[in-house]
Amino acid sequence: MKSIDTPDSISRLLDATETLIYRGGICATGMDAIVKASGVSRKTIYKHFGTKDALVAAALRRRDDKWMAWFEAGLAAYDGPRAQLLGAFEVLADWFASEDFCGCAFINGAGEVADHDDPVRQEARFHKGRLHQSLMQRCEALGAKEPAVMADQLLLLIDGAITQALIFSRPASAGAAAQLAELLLMRHGL
Repeated sequence: MKSIDTPDSISRLLDATETLIYRGGICATGMDAIVKASGVSRKTIYKHFGTKDALVAAALRRRDDKWMAWFEAGLAAYDGPRAQLLGAFEVLADWFASEDFCGCAFINGAGEVADHDDPVRQEARFHKGRLHQSLMQRCEALGAKEPAVMADQLLLLIDGAITQALIFSRPASAGAAAQLAELLLMRHGL
């Protein structure tokens, strides 16, 4: 295999890494599988990323960008912050029902590493922070008295729904979480 060092080869590498770790897990995905799936040599991988952990972190950062763009586009289909907060669970329900749904790559990855400062954990925190910020902005727009607290609670519902959908193969978990989100908004007078 040649050491081809182009933006396209790095893109292929990140795509392959993301797909493999999402489907099979970080620990179960060896460098041989990544090399084979991406067509990128180990030399190029180590030149750009140094370690498998750094490669996985870069793939997760890229996934975060794509996932957040997808999520925000889904929310944009709903009119106003309240409808968007509740619509988030409909967006998630579509994802849960898709054939390639394997849970949250960030929760899955964070569960595989023990070190709080591991790059995978850092990417998981970054992703969940961005999702929290998205929710909090909508809570602020609704006039929530404690938008950060409400966003925390909504994020718990989202992460719980994702986990339930994965473990029990239950896309309807999104609907149950939406009902709880509705009660939460009503409790806050929104």
